[in-house]
Amino acid sequence: MKVAIYTLGCKMNQYETQAMEQLLRQRGHETVEFESAADVYVVNTCSVTAVSDQKSRKMLHRVRREHPEALLAVCGCYPQTHAEDVRKLDVDLVGGTGDRAGFVDLLEQAMEGRERIESIDQSFERRVFEVLPAGGMENRTRAMLKVEDGCVNFCSYCIIPYARGPIRSASLETAVAQTRQLVEAGYREIVVTGIEISSWGRDLKNGLELIDLIEAICAAAPDVRIRLGSLEPRTITEDFCRRAAALPNLCPQFHLSMQSGCDATLKRMNRKYDTARYAQSIVLLNQYFEHPAITTDMIVGFPEETEEEFAATIAFIRTCGFAQMHIFPYSIRPGTPAAKMTQVPKSVKEERARQGAAVAAEMRQAYLEQCVGQVYPVLFEQPKDGQFFGHAPNYMEVLAEGEDLHNTVKNVRITGTDGQVLFGTIEE
Repeated sequence: MKVAIYTLGCKMNQYETQAMEQLLRQRGHETVEFESAADVYVVNTCSVTAVSDQKSRKMLHRVRREHPEALLAVCGCYPQTHAEDVRKLDVDLVGGTGDRAGFVDLLEQAMEGRERIESIDQSFERRVFEVLPAGGMENRTRAMLKVEDGCVNFCSYCIIPYARGPIRSASLETAVAQTRQLVEAGYREIVVTGIEISSWGRDLKNGLELIDLIEAICAAAPDVRIRLGSLEPRTITEDFCRRAAALPNLCPQFHLSMQSGCDATLKRMNRKYDTARYAQSIVLLNQYFEHPAITTDMIVGFPEETEEEFAATIAFIRTCGFAQMHIFPYSIRPGTPAAKMTQVPKSVKEERARQGAAVAAEMRQAYLEQCVGQVYPVLFEQPKDGQFFGHAPNYMEVLAEGEDLHNTVKNVRITGTDGQVLFGTIEE
């Protein structure tokens, strides 16, 4: 059968989509682009906000309207957290966020019998990490390695713990074996990812922590870049930085989860740190790494956020020197404590997002200007605007003249920036 999968949401969903595609191909099925004709259409959904739910429903309605004879399946966070809503839709197969291999089994079963099937487990009862085929993005340049699933932080704005369940970690041996498979497949960079990788190993109860896993992965792929997914500030300790800085193939880019630069707001968010601990993490990273790229996410207009709290956040982020920020106006997620708090008007949220973005752009410009004159090994990915596009170890985007550079690493001297990307010349 021909199967097309549409993915909404985070990198974890992207990872699990490509894993399902690999499983399907291993069983002799064909995976095709979502706009192509197919026997089965799968929508892998997101439910991080109410808008995400709406996008998921809209895509399901569209597929049913455009392909009435095809089998329509849905999986992911939306049916996991809103099963009753999904049952009202004209869908043939409903799965959640667990047992992706089992979901592929059900696709075959539903296609053979053309029967309606629902299979959603209780996420809080999960205790075992599901090992899926590791795989890549961007046409065999960069691969994702999932090492953890689940979260128990219960931030007041987030539904993910309910969608994903408790922490489950891949064993160190499994992660190392999959790392070696990705090296053999020709990938030049591996991104260590999960729902909350800072908690890797907590459930294994064998004394290992994330830095132990990173050291093992770096050792298993000495000629491949290793890049880390989002980290919690608690991860960044002196021991972590000392050991991480000794790994030559670990990329000096750290996405350090922040959400707000105001302690009162962080407390309402039920985050597990304050600005002093966050600032300590930044100091340590800059102490142990030369010009690291520290990136983050920030929510503005969180419920009850005052002008004074927002001003405190802006003042704080200016001290951080972020290389890049993703800034989001708060979006209500029904079913979370934050949804019951006093909301900030939409116009105020949008204005705060605009102000935050302006500060973020200033910091990005400053960081990129500090890169000018440096030489970076750039992993090239694809042609763009008559040149070749790639990423430096700090994940800054680089454009340089060249041909047939896909999946090659070349030293590039940075000659300038437009505030978005770096420009450079390849040094032979």
